[in-house]
Amino acid sequence: MSLRFTDEEFQGAWRELDEPQLDGGWELFTETMGVKIYRLFDKETGLYEYKVFGVLTTCTAELCADVYMDLAYRKHWDGYVKELYEKDFDGQKAIYWEVKYPFPLSNRDYVYVRERRDLDVDGRKIWVILARSSPETACAEKSGVLRVKDYKQSVALESDGGCGTKVFLNYFDNPGGMIPTWLVNWAAKVLTQTEGIFPMHHEVR
Repeated sequence: MSLRFTDEEFQGAWRELDEPQLDGGWELFTETMGVKIYRLFDKETGLYEYKVFGVLTTCTAELCADVYMDLAYRKHWDGYVKELYEKDFDGQKAIYWEVKYPFPLSNRDYVYVRERRDLDVDGRKIWVILARSSPETACAEKSGVLRVKDYKQSVALESDGGCGTKVFLNYFDNPGGMIPTWLVNWAAKVLTQTEGIFPMHHEVR
């Protein structure tokens, strides 16, 4: 099986911790408590891609990575999860995630792959997690549930030199269907600003 993610993709994620790549139309969307959120307009979909830079002051980088990877724990804190599990689909391991949407909207589901690498970069310990939708995975769509086929997320984590964690997150999600783009963009903003990044109470600076 070919590699799902390349070395260059992992390098591109952790390098954003040192030098944020914000050329090409990225704009500062909002800044709150030291967390900066940038966005880039996608003309094809009318949606925004987001980049988040900040510090979690009460969580180590390794713990953040472990929590991020823990699907069972997410079921406990995320009330919007209807189904979430990892399994083999005809020999390809992937994650299935169904998200509850409020009436009258249809639920959305995701089939995606992800990979975590714990890197040593010239003595620096950096945790990188990449994820993206996997339309080639043989997972049948459900009646009444809309499949999200355009999703990607990357996270890079490194100690801030103390007990906290420097965080970079890149996120794009096109839920499809007849949802107004303003509502989708607002929901994405909320996701990147709150416990959608990491399910724990934290302070940021």
